[in-house]
Amino acid sequence: MITETKPQTLSVEETAALLGIGRTNAYELARRGELPGSFRLGRKLLVSKPALDRFLADPSGGSR
Repeated sequence: MITETKPQTLSVEETAALLGIGRTNAYELARRGELPGSFRLGRKLLVSKPALDRFLADPSGGSR
């Protein structure tokens, strides 16, 4: 039986589209460490989908 798994990472372009922001802005946020879940894997810049999902569920980070 083959089980399909969902990707746990997104490209910065995919993240930008998901957030409704421009690609350049998304790369700048990632570069400054302000894009939740962004990290470098070799030369590639990726975004952790679970970390981004947690941020989108509670953008304040639980501090109210």
